[in-house]
Amino acid sequence: MTAQAEIGVFGGSGFYSLIDGGQEITIDTPYGAPTAPAVVGEIGGRRVAFIARHGRAHEFPPHRINYRANIWAMKSLGVSWIIGPCAVGSLQQHVRVGDFVVCDQFVDRTNGRPDTFYDGPETTHVSSADPYSPVLRQLLVEGCTATGVPVHDGGTIVVIQGPRFSTRAESQSFAREGWEVINMTAYPECHLAREVEIAYANVALVTDYDAGVEGDPTVGAVTTGDVMAVLARNNSRMRAVLEHVIPRVPSEPDPHSSNVLAESRL
Repeated sequence: MTAQAEIGVFGGSGFYSLIDGGQEITIDTPYGAPTAPAVVGEIGGRRVAFIARHGRAHEFPPHRINYRANIWAMKSLGVSWIIGPCAVGSLQQHVRVGDFVVCDQFVDRTNGRPDTFYDGPETTHVSSADPYSPVLRQLLVEGCTATGVPVHDGGTIVVIQGPRFSTRAESQSFAREGWEVINMTAYPECHLAREVEIAYANVALVTDYDAGVEGDPTVGAVTTGDVMAVLARNNSRMRAVLEHVIPRVPSEPDPHSSNVLAESRL
């Protein structure tokens, strides 16, 4: 394996390719195979690696994605910045279908997913108080604004196990907590990146209102058909944002991520 990259991008639902004419690389990791080969090429003069999070044919549902292998593959390519777009449902009326949310917090409601590289013997506690790179978040907010995408600067994403969608009671409970969006893949991807000192930022692409929005009888329960109808438009706009942001990502390491391990080991 000779190809190297500075910036990584994970493709989510309906977003299975990014780099035309890139070099395809199969990577072995200590955690098994990534969900798809990495494709490495150039965007805006920068070396970029792309991996389809769900596989090229969406063969991996959220709870079966090998998140550790995907992050390890990015690290092995030399990636120091990762952008992680994902499809989400809205939990709040003001977060509308078609909006993007550059999240600043997550809440983990998954179970049983391997979510650390550090199982001992050296005890490692990586802080997740501020899980996303402020530098990369700001670039993404600016990129959305510059390309005309309605964007929310900050928001909490609650990550559920899947593959089922929420009940109305669950959805209403999450909404009452004040959380903005819901998804099945945003964790543990973001934290695993932080564990290997890669700067990471999430971009949440709103495709639906999750199980309805309390108090609004015009909004129905989410279905897969609803989600797929919005994905194509959101993903084309995500490409425009990425093409704007990638050339502007700093060449130097992100201070938010580059010294995480030095501060995390007992």
